[in-house]
Amino acid sequence: MSESRRARPPRWLLRRPDPEARARLFLFPYSGCGASMYQAWPRKVGDIDVCLIQPPARQNRIAEPHYETYENMAEGLIEYLRPHLDRPFAFFGHCGGALPGVEVTRQLAAAGLPLPTRVFVSSQVAPHDGPYGRLLELDADGLRVELGHIITRLGGEPTGALIEMGLEVLVNDIEANKRYSPGAITIPAGITAIGWSEDPEIPMKLMGGWTDTSADCRHVELPGGHFEFMSAPETLLAEIRADLGEQIATA
Repeated sequence: MSESRRARPPRWLLRRPDPEARARLFLFPYSGCGASMYQAWPRKVGDIDVCLIQPPARQNRIAEPHYETYENMAEGLIEYLRPHLDRPFAFFGHCGGALPGVEVTRQLAAAGLPLPTRVFVSSQVAPHDGPYGRLLELDADGLRVELGHIITRLGGEPTGALIEMGLEVLVNDIEANKRYSPGAITIPAGITAIGWSEDPEIPMKLMGGWTDTSADCRHVELPGGHFEFMSAPETLLAEIRADLGEQIATA
C-alpha cells in the first residue's frame, strides 16, 4: 500500500453531502450496524439532504479500530463534519445510535462550532437515566439472535459467518453505550424525543428525562415497533420536516 493511500483520512459519511441542499440531516446507525442500514430512507426529505454517518470498524471501514467511547467518536467525527455544518442541520439516532448525536452536540458547543437545530432521539432514555436497555444485559448467544433479527430486517440472510462478523462490532458498540454515563447534562439545541407505540424495548414512559437535557424539548409517540424507523415511515419524516423545515423557512 502506498504512503499516500495509507495517510488518507477516514470517510465518516457514506456519500458526499449535496452542496446545494438547504439543510442536512445526519443519521447515526443502530448498534452493530453500518450506515447502509438506512437503505430504505429517501435521499432527501423535502429540502433536507439525508447524510449517512459511517463509524469505524464496520462495512467500508472494517479495517479501522473501534472508537471505544462516544467521546472518541464525536471528536473524530467533528473534524470531518466541520465543512458540512454551513447550513441548518440536525442529528437522528435510534436506541444506541441516539446518544452519539448528544455527545457530538456537547463537543460542538464546547468548541464554539455551529450547533444542530435539532437532535432527534428515538427509543432512548436521557443520558442521566442510562445506560438502559435489554441488549446491554445479553450474552454472546443472545446478541447472535438479535443480529439475526437485524440482518433479516435489512433483507439479508443471517448466516453464521455474517453473524460472527457482526458480533464483535455489536459487542463493542454496546460497551460504548455502557461507558457513556455523563450524568445530568444540558445541550444548547432542541430535542425531539421519539417513542414508538409498540416498542417494548424503550417505552415512551421512560423517555421523560429528555426534558431535563434541553430547554426546548418535545415528545412525540409514533405508531410502530422498535424497528419501525428503518423503513422511514411517513409519520417520522413528517416530524423531521416539521422541526427542521421550520428552520429552513427562516434561514
